[in-house]
Amino acid sequence: MDLPSYYDPGALVSVLTTQPIDRLLDYRAPEGGLAQGAFVQVPLGPRQVMGVVWGPGQGNYDASKIRAVTKVLDVAPMRDEMREFLIRAGDYTLTPMNAMLRLATRAPGLSDPPSMQKVYRAGAEEPDRMTDARRRVLDVLRDYGGLSFTLKELSEMAGVSTGVVKGLVTQGAVREEQAPRDTPYPRMDTDRHGKPLTDSQAAAAAHLERGMRAGTYGTTLLRGVTGSGKTEVYLEAVAACLAQGRQALVLLPEIALSEQFLIRVEQRFGAKPVEWHSGVTMTERRRAWKMVGQGQAELVIGARSALFLPFRDLGLIVVDEEHDTSYKQEDGALYSARDMSVLRASIAGARVVLASATPSLESWANADAGKYDRIDLDARFGTAVLPEMRAIDMRNEQMQPGRWISPSLARAVRSRMEKGEQSLLFLNRRGYAPVTLCRACGEQISCDHCDASMVEHRFLKRLICHQCGDSKPVPEACPKCEVEGKLAPIGPGVERLAEEVEAVFPEARVAVLSSDLFSSARALKAAIAEIAEGEVDIIIGTQLVAKGHNFPKLTLVGVIDSDLGLQGSDLRAAERTFQLMRQVAGRAGRADIPGEALLQTHQPEHPVIRAILSGDEEEFWRAEAEARRAAGMPPYGRLAAVILSASDPQAAFAAGQELARRAGPLNAVQAQVFGPAAAPIARIRGRHRVRMLVKADKGVALQGAMAQWVGQLRPDKDLRVAVDIDPQSFF
Repeated sequence: MDLPSYYDPGALVSVLTTQPIDRLLDYRAPEGGLAQGAFVQVPLGPRQVMGVVWGPGQGNYDASKIRAVTKVLDVAPMRDEMREFLIRAGDYTLTPMNAMLRLATRAPGLSDPPSMQKVYRAGAEEPDRMTDARRRVLDVLRDYGGLSFTLKELSEMAGVSTGVVKGLVTQGAVREEQAPRDTPYPRMDTDRHGKPLTDSQAAAAAHLERGMRAGTYGTTLLRGVTGSGKTEVYLEAVAACLAQGRQALVLLPEIALSEQFLIRVEQRFGAKPVEWHSGVTMTERRRAWKMVGQGQAELVIGARSALFLPFRDLGLIVVDEEHDTSYKQEDGALYSARDMSVLRASIAGARVVLASATPSLESWANADAGKYDRIDLDARFGTAVLPEMRAIDMRNEQMQPGRWISPSLARAVRSRMEKGEQSLLFLNRRGYAPVTLCRACGEQISCDHCDASMVEHRFLKRLICHQCGDSKPVPEACPKCEVEGKLAPIGPGVERLAEEVEAVFPEARVAVLSSDLFSSARALKAAIAEIAEGEVDIIIGTQLVAKGHNFPKLTLVGVIDSDLGLQGSDLRAAERTFQLMRQVAGRAGRADIPGEALLQTHQPEHPVIRAILSGDEEEFWRAEAEARRAAGMPPYGRLAAVILSASDPQAAFAAGQELARRAGPLNAVQAQVFGPAAAPIARIRGRHRVRMLVKADKGVALQGAMAQWVGQLRPDKDLRVAVDIDPQSFF
């Protein structure tokens, strides 16, 4: 149905609000009327809430009780393209539309009047007395052609105190004015030249640029070994997009990656792009949201939520490290940013670039089936070469009790230190020890609110639950048997590994990179910069270090426990272990010094370990794809999960059993139902969790059947039901 573009005063309009209401609400257009898609403030009971004009009013309500829209917000209306994206994404993920709208309005103060600030520009008068400091201020204003600056910007650029600027204001030589805080972002200079490209990089860039010129939807898998220059290649596609006057979005999996990336972007285009992630201030979030909607922000670098910004003309989406599990939203609206990027681009007529050294099996299969283009970069840039990879068979190592660094790995680290090079010791476990055990009674200290062991964080002197975040001091006595001095840490975390490194290499400069050890993104960025400048000898890190960092002096990677990810029954265990090990190993030898990666393992004959060492990625993907195809598992089959939670475990199980008995809608599409069963972590934050799994053939339209099936439940206030289409984790 074609919707009106404008509604006259008094006309009935339906409004979608961000409130948990399962229907549109009718209101009357205010004086002056409003546009389709306008963001509005409307009365709901005694409150004022935000919403979007979704279409004509339905008129099925007592007309005398219909109230008027209170205020039309001073932001660009929602485009039809964005509306369609929210509807289709909501239909796919079975997310209510009010929750989808909340994703699209994550900016504070949208209903506030425009915020103003004082700015300073050149005045008409000459100061009565010229000093060197005053001259520097006036020179800055003259050099920038009459542009205005904030007081802080102008004083810093001139190298003077703010008092000098204010003195010039009283003289009339500088004008003080009020200006909106939410100003357009600097334009990107697409004519600037990027780094020189190799022949293979130039060919890849040309392929992406041809796609941009076509002006139609298409997805390209850009697979390149670590250090092959994928970033420089897709920045050429960004340049081609911006040159057409369209907007571009680059998604990054980790906020810690943004600093180095922003520097590269600024070098390439002469201006900083827009940032959108949890570390951005509320003021900047509001400015970014508004300017993106007005087309005054050309390039956005962001986390997965940036996908829901109100782009005016989105031409390109790049999903960097597209295999990364952090692109899956696991709370609230459950969606994959990688998959939703493809959906949004298909609606907008935009291009998608999925970049990775170790693609997800889903993307590999889509490229193999011809749904995506594929570009391969198989060589590192310049003189850098891929690291040599070897296994250390731990069955042959003489290990001391309580130690995790093998003699072979220790010798390799010492050799690199003697050459002035860096080593990375990788262990994907935060904290000091994953389990704290009482040697008197055998009790493991668990979370009071979750069925999970509390992890000792010795640097913080706390026990922390990695499920709910609850923490408490490390006790002196066992909470069960009350015997003192018998609590013992079991297994290593990165903090315990750091303790061992300090004992084995007392002269080494050591840095521990783990997300829980940094109070802010700024502190983490500073630590990464320190490592990149060569001020650290040994880096100890979790998977945080596997993502995109470039440390020129890092030539050795040692994986402490290569077998860790192979345990358990996770569908994607082999794939994730392969990706993580290859990504970590790729941190070594990215400059002109050859690198080496050593994997400590008790299973050197395991197929995944052999595939990692051989480097035959295509053979690994083919074998993994064949195994999934034979089992009818994604990407060659479909999965959906239902998670039921309640404060009473019997209530959660009873709801699951009711669903299992009433599986008619799923039986109609030949889908199988497994469960109910207690979740692997059966209690989180005091709520008991039951999982059910639905499996269907690839071509089955599963969402309709799932909605009908789950819709049969009439949950009470305590029971919560979450549906996860295409689940990535099964905890």
